[in-house]
Amino acid sequence: MSRQLTRDEAWEILTKYNKEAFHLQHSETVESVMRYFAKELGYGEEEEFWGNVGLLHDLDFEMYPQEHCLKCQELMRELDLEERLIHAVASHGYGICCDVEPTHEMEKVLFAVDELTGLIGAAALMRPSKSVQDMELKSVKKKFKDKAFAAGCNRDVIKRGAEQLGWELDILLSRTLDAMKADPKN
Repeated sequence: MSRQLTRDEAWEILTKYNKEAFHLQHSETVESVMRYFAKELGYGEEEEFWGNVGLLHDLDFEMYPQEHCLKCQELMRELDLEERLIHAVASHGYGICCDVEPTHEMEKVLFAVDELTGLIGAAALMRPSKSVQDMELKSVKKKFKDKAFAAGCNRDVIKRGAEQLGWELDILLSRTLDAMKADPKN
């Protein structure tokens, strides 16, 4: 019988497979963005679930990069976690490293914001404040257009994510920046 996960349990699972500070910080950033969108999009009662999906989305990436979004399914099933959690986590790799399609709005948000939070986070590190708190949309758009900046952040995935959500790219950029600003740690 699968069960729901608490945030503390999700963190314990994440840190069993991830040790690098960069990966842990990225997971927490995506968690906070997912929690923000849960509330913004009318899924407030699901905030914990959305947050845990964000926290665990790269569960297998550090130890099993060649099996990303595949190995996590196996690991989570061994822990008897909910199938909807497993599907949601794996779906952010759709068309990239797995064939689990994002169907729920939450899964589409995760797909769209994963790469984008990395790009915005990298842009923040270039600022004197090292923070998104004083960043404007025009700065994000400029960095997005500069293919040499944060070259590892796949702009096509971000664009596909916006399309899946039915949002203009600028709306996705703006809302994700707002979501990151809502967490004072960013």
